[in-house]
Amino acid sequence: MKTVLITGGAGFIGANFVHYWMQHYPQDKVVVIDALTYAGNLASLDPVKDQPNFTFVKGNICDTELVEKLLAEHKVDTLVHFAAESHVDRSITGPDEFIETNIIGTYSLLKAAKKVWLDQPAAAGKPPVKHRFHHVSTDEVYGTLSATDPAFTENTAYAPNSPHSASKAASDHLVRAYHHTYGLEVTTSNCSNNYGPYHFPEKLVPVVILNALAGKDIPVYGKGENIRDWLYVEDHADALLTVLAKGEVGRSYNIGGENEAKNIDLVRMICAHLDVMRPKDTPYAKQITFVTDRPGHDMRYAIDPTRIRTELGWRPSVTLEEGLEKTVRWYLDNEDWWRALQSRSGVGDRLGTG
Repeated sequence: MKTVLITGGAGFIGANFVHYWMQHYPQDKVVVIDALTYAGNLASLDPVKDQPNFTFVKGNICDTELVEKLLAEHKVDTLVHFAAESHVDRSITGPDEFIETNIIGTYSLLKAAKKVWLDQPAAAGKPPVKHRFHHVSTDEVYGTLSATDPAFTENTAYAPNSPHSASKAASDHLVRAYHHTYGLEVTTSNCSNNYGPYHFPEKLVPVVILNALAGKDIPVYGKGENIRDWLYVEDHADALLTVLAKGEVGRSYNIGGENEAKNIDLVRMICAHLDVMRPKDTPYAKQITFVTDRPGHDMRYAIDPTRIRTELGWRPSVTLEEGLEKTVRWYLDNEDWWRALQSRSGVGDRLGTG
């Protein structure tokens, strides 16, 4: 039996991971810490909130003393770190929060983990606590690719182009340093663009779905030529469990969906699913509107998943068509969830594409 502390567990990927963990390891104890900022939504944890082995704590990962207390009191042996500011557009207009959460917050977690798992046992003449610190990062730290460049590998040099990706790159380096300097047992994963249930309404896939349903323009940056690799969020959760079970300490793993697509093609696929599931007089694709591109918009991200496939035996199981169909259906079936978020101040038609 394990006790896992999941940071950012009320966010999109974090909440899906909580559900997936508890489905596959129902005997384990799960503790979630989340500050419940604009993208955190406690309702995303409703399916598990009443289970006796689940604990939610509202708190900030920058509060090192709180993290130390949680690690010690709950005898946590596994920490999975999702908590991050992740919206590129928001990082362009307000980078301060990205520096605070993504860099200072990760540093705070590392300090707490080192103290509880390494320093305190050493001071008592005991061996270190058996542990794992897994850091969830992004392919955006590698920069951008042309249409013909080879995909990112774990050995690709970091070249972040936005305040968001720069802050995530810094956090990756801190995690690596705490392993090599202090012996903290870490793994890191860099994933491609996630989509699926519980996705915050300002990101590309939900923006397309919800604007289409509302009869609004469906905004697409530039000409929609930007390319992303799309990873269904439950596939991501499965990959993370694989890394935790089989991954080599100190190693990083790129997690991709093996589903590259231009933004415009992705948008048209979503519209086609809506035409079938919620038909109206005219095709939803007629609502597509091209808008001014954002500053420094990376052209392409692509993941080479060779390491995780050959070393750990993991591959994604959900195609882009299948995943989008599941996602559209989820939003149609869970209107109360997304309408409550849309009513929050500051949540509009922002368009995050990673």
